[in-house]
Amino acid sequence: MLKFSSIRNGALYASAALGALALPGVAQAQEAAAGDDEIVVTASGVEQPAEQVGQAVTVIDRAEIERRQAISLSDLLATVPGVTVTRNGGIGTLTTVRIRGAEGEHTLTLIDGVRVNDPSSPGGGFDFANLLSGSVERVEVLRGPNSVPWGSQAIGGVVNVITARPTQGLGLRGNVEYGDNDTIFASGGVSGSSGILSGSLTGGYLKSDGISAYARGTEPDGYRQYGGSARVEVAFAPNLRLDLRGYFADSRSELDGFPPPTYAFADNGEYSTAQEVYGYAGLHADFVDGRFRNTLAFAIADINRDNFDRAAGTAPIFLARGRSERFTYQGDFQAVEAVRLVAGAEHEDTRFNDGVNFKARGVTSFYGEAIVTPLANLTVTGGVRHDDDQAFGAHTTWGANAVYSPWTGTSVRGSYAEGFKAPTLYQLYAPFYGTDSLQPETAQSYDVGIEQRLAGNAVVASVTWFHRDTTNQIDFDLGTFTYQNIARTRASGVELALTLRPVEALTVVAEYSFIDSENRSAGGNFGKDLARRPREKVSLSADYRLPFGLSLGATVLTVGDSFNDAGNFTRLDGYTLVSIRAEMPIGERFSIYGRVENLFDERYQTVADYGTLGRAAYGGIRVKLD
Repeated sequence: MLKFSSIRNGALYASAALGALALPGVAQAQEAAAGDDEIVVTASGVEQPAEQVGQAVTVIDRAEIERRQAISLSDLLATVPGVTVTRNGGIGTLTTVRIRGAEGEHTLTLIDGVRVNDPSSPGGGFDFANLLSGSVERVEVLRGPNSVPWGSQAIGGVVNVITARPTQGLGLRGNVEYGDNDTIFASGGVSGSSGILSGSLTGGYLKSDGISAYARGTEPDGYRQYGGSARVEVAFAPNLRLDLRGYFADSRSELDGFPPPTYAFADNGEYSTAQEVYGYAGLHADFVDGRFRNTLAFAIADINRDNFDRAAGTAPIFLARGRSERFTYQGDFQAVEAVRLVAGAEHEDTRFNDGVNFKARGVTSFYGEAIVTPLANLTVTGGVRHDDDQAFGAHTTWGANAVYSPWTGTSVRGSYAEGFKAPTLYQLYAPFYGTDSLQPETAQSYDVGIEQRLAGNAVVASVTWFHRDTTNQIDFDLGTFTYQNIARTRASGVELALTLRPVEALTVVAEYSFIDSENRSAGGNFGKDLARRPREKVSLSADYRLPFGLSLGATVLTVGDSFNDAGNFTRLDGYTLVSIRAEMPIGERFSIYGRVENLFDERYQTVADYGTLGRAAYGGIRVKLD
């Protein structure tokens, strides 16, 4: 249950929450806040009106990112229902996003349609540490398994990141800010079109002295990143277009480690570098009066990671090279008004290299979905996927969902979904530890929810119940010192969301998540809480724009107790974080803004012995030209 570290913290939370209701603005674009004309792509892999989706999807748009003044995208994800975030130190250190109590490696992450989970990491997860907000236009978070359109790793859910798209007219935006720990963040973008050509380009830079990754350390561990994104679209004809996308990030993170002679966690001279390159090229052709849409695409993800220790010289003490190449075809056919058919074929090759070992694999996949609207207020979606993997053979996945609106303003949703995660190249082939006979992890999930809109969307409330069983999980077997399919887990819970817009200038968004995730593996840990999975989480955000233009906002995030380890020996106390923000326009194109994070200087840890940021203030200037 939620537990505050002291009566003082409880009082602070109550006063901050009440204050936020009287303060300003929008904090997050939850699914409850989405308008009736919201379009999402993550549920089925094709553009689809939100009111036809039977799964739980949260949308965060560019306006919300700027309102919240977020630098790291994971800070926004932490306030999404059913999502928890842990970080091994300050900004730039390992950041894990878990959805509905699943493992971080069970979160499938996409950037502009490219799967960016790292094939060279032991668990194949994506590190959200280096995903900054500067180039991001929109994020869709689907909660629950969804392997039919997306394949492996979509057990907990999917985070789909979409970078800045081309605009019809010339658009410019930029911001620069400075704050505590000598932090400088700058980002900007330009977009436009001319004739058959349109494009967008973004760039960003972040530098911070940081905090000590070791909680009791005195040496700050800094972070630096520069990167950007680009998109180009060429419309050869009304029904034929080429879509090119690229994303690049170069990051350097200072770390702490386990130096000799004690080999205990402490300050030391370790640091890591990462270069990420993601690319996409798609050819889109529409036939039959636009009712038959076809996409032929190629996507590539290339991730290079190196770890260094200044005490060991200039050569890396560890390196990893991961690469995936995916060829895809997707057909989207509106057969009749009430029946939409989606089908696709994919082939993906992945490989990794750690400087000593080189391994590769391939998988060929086929999937099909039917989106049927037998009644004006009922949509049913069903699909199946078949994967043929060179490593473990064949696997078939099913899923179905439905949404029904019995009367205006009310929607009832339900879904059954399966997910799977293929064993990673490291788990299969790592020297001494790998097991080449591993089978995929699998999950079955049910959820049901209801959403109610009142007074022209001035009040939007939703509740969702979910249950997921994950079997055949891959874990490190201490008996054989190898990876084996020996683990089982279970998660169930409730997600509540409420959005209030009593007047145009004021928006209040609140969410509550209860997630009971437990170990179901035979042995001494049976029935214990999964590590770093708090059972309860509450967030509340509010933003208000005064008549003369000043915007004020606040966010309160309360996270309950959890355990740092599978045996539940080390407890992580719950905590409450309060942040406030303001922005003031100067003319039509400029504005100044500022925020204070962790206003009450809460001391807490999301991972035992790793530091977290105390109270910090930032200020900046923003420019826009539309």
